[in-house]
Amino acid sequence: MEDVAQAAGVSAATAYNHFPTKHALLGHVYRPLVRPLITQAEHDITAGRSMAEAVNDQVRALCRICDRYRTLTASFWSAVQEYTIRVEGPADPTDDVDPRTLAPIPEALRLLVEHGQRTGELRPYPPAGEISTMIVNLLLLRSVNRPDESPEAAAELLLTVMFGSLRPELLMTADGDERPFRRTHRTLWSPSADERSS
Repeated sequence: MEDVAQAAGVSAATAYNHFPTKHALLGHVYRPLVRPLITQAEHDITAGRSMAEAVNDQVRALCRICDRYRTLTASFWSAVQEYTIRVEGPADPTDDVDPRTLAPIPEALRLLVEHGQRTGELRPYPPAGEISTMIVNLLLLRSVNRPDESPEAAAELLLTVMFGSLRPELLMTADGDERPFRRTHRTLWSPSADERSS
């Protein structure tokens, strides 16, 4: 915090008035990267978009953000881990210092998965909050531990894990391709007759 204050040309006391901890600072800095994803998820739900396609786009966008802002993502992930250990539990929505509540990365995925589970497009288990948090934690961990991994490779892995739980038929009906989420010039998958009629 002292280094940030010095770089900003303010006193450490001024910096602490705005951001009481380094965790809060990192949450506030990362938040603008997350908010557009939540807005997009809300828009996709309102527009009646396929939740499988919306989840696919969200995971790919998260992977691109983590790749583009790799150092910031590593710092944010460190703050999340440290704060989680400190409070010994899940995020408290009323905690205005918790980086998990300031920049709720899993929220966009949670909204989409929850909606897809409610409409029957996605399987009801695992619960939306659990699978979304697991996928985001895996992404953040990989962005730190695998700095040379491309966002497309990360997205392919995460989508395979996510849809393996929530919609495994997408993995089984990929025209013999063992890797249905590998980005190609063709569409990701063809909608079933039921999906086309809805």
